[in-house]
Amino acid sequence: MADLTETLARLRDADIPLERDVFIRTMLRELAGTLQEVVGLAEAEGFISVVGQRIADELDAEYRRALGQDRLGRAEVAAVLVDLKRRIQGGFRVVSQDDDAIVLENDACPFAEKVDGRPALCMMTSNVFGTIAAEHLGWAKVELAETIATGSRRCLVHVHLRRSAAADAAPGREFMQG
Repeated sequence: MADLTETLARLRDADIPLERDVFIRTMLRELAGTLQEVVGLAEAEGFISVVGQRIADELDAEYRRALGQDRLGRAEVAAVLVDLKRRIQGGFRVVSQDDDAIVLENDACPFAEKVDGRPALCMMTSNVFGTIAAEHLGWAKVELAETIATGSRRCLVHVHLRRSAAADAAPGREFMQG
């Protein structure tokens, strides 16, 4: 029987695709999947939305501190949304922005392949984007028009910034200044 040191040495060189990031993403995938199966997609999205809200509050405080501002304008909010996703290995970019909406496109989900079939995980993006936008701009409605989680090649996210016929007709979650 091999001793502990010898076995650890063999394992150190073994091709096992496991490190902290993969482990955490796998854990979140399985948690989201279990929630979706046990309580249903809508309830799973609700639970993940609560987590997203808490994370959004923390991130917003960090960005306010980093920028030295209490209130951000629309362009700054758009920059924060892109930057926070960049920092967690997302591939978001602003497609357009005006007084009505910020439209973002993403080609790389921070959850990578672990998001496949787990649309509840998209509530992290929805709540973080909606919370930060509403906190600075008064109101937001986040529409996840396309998502990688549901099989699209990209995510297309509309962050509506004012009530309008388009915002009212869009599916999504509404957020108000806290």
